[in-house]
Amino acid sequence: MLTIDLLRHGALQGGVKYRGSMEEALTEQGRDSMNQVWAHIQQDVTSIISSPLSRCAEPAQSWAKERQIPCVIEPLLQELHYGEWEGLTAAEIEQHTPNQLAKWRQDPTLLSPPQGESMLLFAARVKQAWTQLLAQHQDGHILIVAHSGSMRLLLSLVLQAPIVSTRHLQMPYACWSRVQVKAQQASLCFHGKRV
Repeated sequence: MLTIDLLRHGALQGGVKYRGSMEEALTEQGRDSMNQVWAHIQQDVTSIISSPLSRCAEPAQSWAKERQIPCVIEPLLQELHYGEWEGLTAAEIEQHTPNQLAKWRQDPTLLSPPQGESMLLFAARVKQAWTQLLAQHQDGHILIVAHSGSMRLLLSLVLQAPIVSTRHLQMPYACWSRVQVKAQQASLCFHGKRV
């Protein structure tokens, strides 16, 4: 049996924005909230897979070094590229492109951020990462450190749910979910668990 924990990065400096592929440092509280989950699971985790963005990769690599386990940086798990929305708050996006964010939130497959990545292309690369993971691991306990968008899509794959359903998943900072895979069949054990 394969156990996969999904952990979203913690809160970032500068408040809540659509950062996408931008680099931004974790707040002290954001890192602490990730560390709390790690402390709870660290004895079980046999390897870590992380987005390349530092808000995910820096804690992941630090934990892997501490435990002397592998840490793979997986570019396919990087957050959606938000194009012209990168670095903007929801209010700034509304001012910049009126009514577009609300439409995107309702069904992100019908609209892409200006100059940004389409949800269908994003979903395809996340699915590729998931397929590779299942092909390479049949057992063990993996921690994936990623983003709201990539975690939502991973969960939609597990649940065999349409992409639009991901908009109904709460995904707070340091959100922790667990998936188990038996005989190539994945099931969600829990989502949004608090330590």
